Formats: sequence, structure tokens, C-alpha cells
Amino acid sequence: MQSRFRDRVEAGRRLAADLTQYAHRPDVVVLALPRGGVPVAYEVARALGAPLDIFVVRKLGVPGQEEVAMGAIATGGVRVLNDVLVRSLGIPRDVIEAVTAREREELARRERLYRGNRPPVDVRRRTVILVDDGLATGATMVAAVRALRQRGPARIVVAVPIAAPETCDAMRAEVDDVVCATTPKPFHAVGVWYDDFTQTTDDEVRDLLARSGELAGNRQ
Repeated sequence: MQSRFRDRVEAGRRLAADLTQYAHRPDVVVLALPRGGVPVAYEVARALGAPLDIFVVRKLGVPGQEEVAMGAIATGGVRVLNDVLVRSLGIPRDVIEAVTAREREELARRERLYRGNRPPVDVRRRTVILVDDGLATGATMVAAVRALRQRGPARIVVAVPIAAPETCDAMRAEVDDVVCATTPKPFHAVGVWYDDFTQTTDDEVRDLLARSGELAGNRQ
């Protein structure tokens, strides 16, 4: 029987054990996908002695079919569009810009909420470990990776405690390294593998980012 995680804290600690090659390296930074990825990434960053930040991603849904992503925007003002889908559906440029503007407002609101006045960590020429609490389809992570790449990191590593085996394999085509601590078959869903999969709150995200900042200050 595939072992389960008690909660995201335990998942982060077990994931960190698979990332020791990245420990105590000045070029490494850990970015979490809020909200569920933050408690996992906090444990990873603490174990590796690396700075922690968030990487907020917002899907750009097709109007009337919002579950279908025509692209995504992310921290740092980057946008990735699925040009093939946009052309095939004949989505006008002004519609894309209107959806983008709306999602940028929400992204900015979340960044202010989580980060306050702290500027984003500079990822240029650094090794970025992108963390979430699990991968099912991987669509959000792929959007995050493609947006992050536009900010000029040297290497991108995707790291998760739990993933569908085929998603973990497919992710290798997108990034420089993939670390999936467990890839159970059958997979079902991310939450199945946690005893406590309670939604992470905005307050928890803020608290963990502040605590990580204090740890980083103590290391300097």
C-alpha cells in the first residue's frame, strides 16, 4: 500500500528529503503555488536553507467556457497564451485583453494579500524549485512553468509530494528536473493521499511567508 501523508507539513518534509542535492546552495530559490503549495514549500525551503516566495498563477478562461484555459498569467506580469486554441476558437484580441485585465486585478489582489510590500524574489539565472501539494492533470503547473521561464531562471525544478504517474512523466518535457516523491497507481486525486487536506487559508499563507522571511534574515 502506498504511504499517505498526514498533512501538508509532513508532505513537505518528506519531499525535502528527496531534494537534498539542492540544499544550502546560494543559487536556489523555492517558489510555492498558493495556496496549498505554500505549507509544503515552507518545509522544503526551511530544510534546504533557501528563500521562499509565492508564484501566483491565474487561468485565462474562454468566455462562456471558463474551465477551458486559453492561457494564463502569473507573478511578474507574464502572460502565456495557447495560440492554437485562440485561433481555432476565433477569440478576438479585445476579448483576450478584457479577460487578462480582470485576472490581473485578481492576481494583484492576491499578491498584495500574501506578500504585502515585499518585492518578488529575483529568479534570473537562479535554480527555481516550483512546489505544489500535488499534481493531477498538471495544467496549472505547466502554465506556471511557462510563465516562470519568461523571467529568466537558469533551471526550473518541479517538486511535489504526490503526482499521477503519467503527469509526473509528462512534466519532464517542460522542465530541467522533476521530483515527485510518490506516484501511486491508481492515483484518483491529490486529496486522497492526505489524511488532512483542509484548504490552506490566506492567513496561513501570509504567516508562513513572514516566518520564512524571518528565517532567511536569521541565516544572513
